[in-house]
Amino acid sequence: MKTCERFERIKSGYERDITYLRNHSQRSAGTNAAKTSATNALAVRSRMAKALGRHFAACPICG
Repeated sequence: MKTCERFERIKSGYERDITYLRNHSQRSAGTNAAKTSATNALAVRSRMAKALGRHFAACPICG
């Protein structure tokens, strides 16, 4: 599947946020902050999928 630079930029930004939230969750395991970070990581992953899907549908290079 060929994708454009914007697709990769969107994806890498979301992946960076997800990695940060997961690492925070692991560092502070057992706390309320860790649970919140883990939940937020799942929400960000869902938003990433929606954003990439919208981009893929609208982009002439990716679609």
